[in-house]
Amino acid sequence: MKRYASLAAGLLLLVVGSTARAEDAKPFITNKDVDLTMILPPPPANDSAETKAELGEVLTMQVTRTPEMEARAIADAEENVWRFADVMGPNFNKDKLPKFSAFFDRVVETEGAVVDPAKDVWKRPRPHQLSDLVKPVVKLSSSGSWPSGHATVGTMMGIILSDMVPERRAQIMARAAEFAHNRIVGGIHYPSDVEMGKISGSVIAAVLLNRDDFKAEYDVARAELRSDLGM
Repeated sequence: MKRYASLAAGLLLLVVGSTARAEDAKPFITNKDVDLTMILPPPPANDSAETKAELGEVLTMQVTRTPEMEARAIADAEENVWRFADVMGPNFNKDKLPKFSAFFDRVVETEGAVVDPAKDVWKRPRPHQLSDLVKPVVKLSSSGSWPSGHATVGTMMGIILSDMVPERRAQIMARAAEFAHNRIVGGIHYPSDVEMGKISGSVIAAVLLNRDDFKAEYDVARAELRSDLGM
């Protein structure tokens, strides 16, 4: 999947500027602002050598994953920032951070608003839809596999959270990478879906961090978080 990494450098040049959305809209942006079908390449064909090789990788993971890995993948099926609690510490919880929580709810909504329309265009079948041998341990999904929404939102959350707490950037981004990888562990995505999700999340986060409406809510959420963490 290393060949996909070279895409990231030029992707932001393809993202057009956008106007602020109404204050009562949940996502900060939608696919009208960032059209992934104009940024990512199409997925490999179902009968391609690449897809067959990726099915092999998924099946290899299926027979090598441990119960602990499965439990982690099942827990990470939840799309919310609180999955980073294990690297953020005991004070990192929803009850203590209402403004931060509301802000990241909008971040999660943004992922769906941008990624879901692209999934519907490409309609890449999930691994278990192409092979009966694949037995996911996470909740099944019939939405398109390309790109991974979980990898996208995990990367978005990791970038934004580490921007708020740069002192823990290494741990946060490692956790974001694990969150994304657990879609392969869970048997619900191909490795290339996850790579495309990481690129998508990086692009979306970069766009968000340059929007005035986003930055206004970001500043409030960041202040609440750092105060709660004693930073």
